[in-house]
Amino acid sequence: MSAADLLSPAPASLSAPEAGEPAVLGVTRSVTGRRWNWREGGQASHTDRMGMAIAQQTGLPEIVGRMLALRRIAPEDVATYLTPTLRALMPDPSTCADMDTAAARLTTAIRNSETVGLFGDYDVDGACSTALMTDFLRGMGCTVITHIPDRMTEGYGPNTPAIESMMDRGASLIVCLDCGTAAVDVLEAASVRGDVIILDHHQVQGALPRVLATVNPNRPDCASGLRTICAAAVTFLTVVATVRILRGEGWFDSRPEPQLMDSLDLVALATVCDVMPLSGLNRAFVTQGLKIMARRQRTGLSALLDAAGARDPLSAFTCGFALGPRINAGGRIADSGMGLRLLLCDDAAEAQTLAERLNSVNHNRQGVEAGILDRAMEQAARQREQGHAVLVLSGRDWHPGVVGIVAGRIKEKFNRPVLVGAELEDGSVKGSARSVPGQDLGGAIIAARQAGLLTSGGGHAMAAGFGLPADGIPALHDFLDRHLATAADLPDAVDLTIDAVVNVAAADVALATDMDRLAPFGAGNDEPLIALPRVRVAYAERIGREGNTLRLTLQGEGRGPRLKALVFRANESPLAPVLEDRDAPPLHMAGWLRAESWNGRKSATFFIRDVAIVQ
Repeated sequence: MSAADLLSPAPASLSAPEAGEPAVLGVTRSVTGRRWNWREGGQASHTDRMGMAIAQQTGLPEIVGRMLALRRIAPEDVATYLTPTLRALMPDPSTCADMDTAAARLTTAIRNSETVGLFGDYDVDGACSTALMTDFLRGMGCTVITHIPDRMTEGYGPNTPAIESMMDRGASLIVCLDCGTAAVDVLEAASVRGDVIILDHHQVQGALPRVLATVNPNRPDCASGLRTICAAAVTFLTVVATVRILRGEGWFDSRPEPQLMDSLDLVALATVCDVMPLSGLNRAFVTQGLKIMARRQRTGLSALLDAAGARDPLSAFTCGFALGPRINAGGRIADSGMGLRLLLCDDAAEAQTLAERLNSVNHNRQGVEAGILDRAMEQAARQREQGHAVLVLSGRDWHPGVVGIVAGRIKEKFNRPVLVGAELEDGSVKGSARSVPGQDLGGAIIAARQAGLLTSGGGHAMAAGFGLPADGIPALHDFLDRHLATAADLPDAVDLTIDAVVNVAAADVALATDMDRLAPFGAGNDEPLIALPRVRVAYAERIGREGNTLRLTLQGEGRGPRLKALVFRANESPLAPVLEDRDAPPLHMAGWLRAESWNGRKSATFFIRDVAIVQ
């Protein structure tokens, strides 16, 4: 299939594009208010030439070559990009500050069969990090005590009662996973009774705790260059470093060496769910980890895949939308340790029970979220009309465990930094915040805390947490509006970036399979977004729970093959009324073309992201 078959010019009847590079298919304002832009270089002749060169040199289809050129992958890097391996990309763990100290202490714990206490965060990354280290240490003969804090009663990060409890039960070494960098007072007090190691990746906001070792690639003095890996990846590197020491000491001369590659399913899951960029080492972790996951060797994950109805082949989408929300659900509104217990479970019946419970809890979480979202949307709409740069929302009966999800949904809707807080019975507000590119919300939250407007707060540019008295919300809102004033000028909807225009007849399973060569998709490696020109809806029906999914059959101009399509969250989507209108004119559609397998048969499905009415 050539580029000429795939790329079609904008019809002359469409509205004139804005100044600069023409909009894709002339769409300057879609049904959702978006302009459709070419990915940078999308119309440049050099992109076509580079894509052709990549295709000729590698034997790949021309469309894959063009997509690689758009992502600025040089011909000599294509093999590593398409087939990333740890052999090619694995760094020396010792490049991380404090790694050798941490690995040496873990080696001592293994040699002496010590009891080790593991304190993990309550999200997917924390659960995966804790499960990975638990499996390793137990396999090496250590006794392991684990603790995942309760989001409601303990909050984020290490706390003294939990640490002391593990030490009282015999833990001579405490390892904090996906947390601990900011817990200076708690961990320095704990280090008086025993050794403490931190394996984390969060931003450093002040002095590090004075403990035995803090392995965190985001330490200012860490020269590893691994600032974009998650805590589970840090944990994996620590285990690799520990095994290297043990191997050098001859520990495995009379013992089996652990199969470290088998733990990459956990690293892949955490990397995707913590929204790490899928490039370089992370790309290798996810690519190889998905292969391990597909073997279904981990009983708990296999059960959760079944409970979620996940289809093969497994992908980053499976991790982010099927597994991650269910593991997170326990920590959000139920038992924070349930996800870890599932990941460690090796009994099929027990794993099935845990997986079904998490599936049920996730369904309940969706209901709780939906109830809050409607009211939060109303507040957001009023604040948007008032011209606020930042949206600050709160409610008395809102659940603290889901406010982060609600903030993310509202951010998508209004393209503004958003804070969503739950007003608690003690008169305080506890919440989460989400931002948009170019607006450092974490920095603004830290500045607000330093100004005395928050009792707690911190995070990074795109996400943060905060706490304050309820009567302090107006002052906080005013501060953030001034601190992030440029957000007031943002458009109401983010423009779409299109990779290619493809006729319906060409949008088949072969093309979907070819484009899937660029997977895994996610942060730092967008899934190709393609546009279908002048499409008519031949059939539409509502399916799923509460009819919230719209299933369609698409037809191009003239006769030809039809294409199956889906719209999720149809009940709240402005696209649904247009797509269900039998008298609608031809439509341009933007979305993702994916190959799906069902009962051994593969077919193509178009997941609709946006729609524009052909004028």
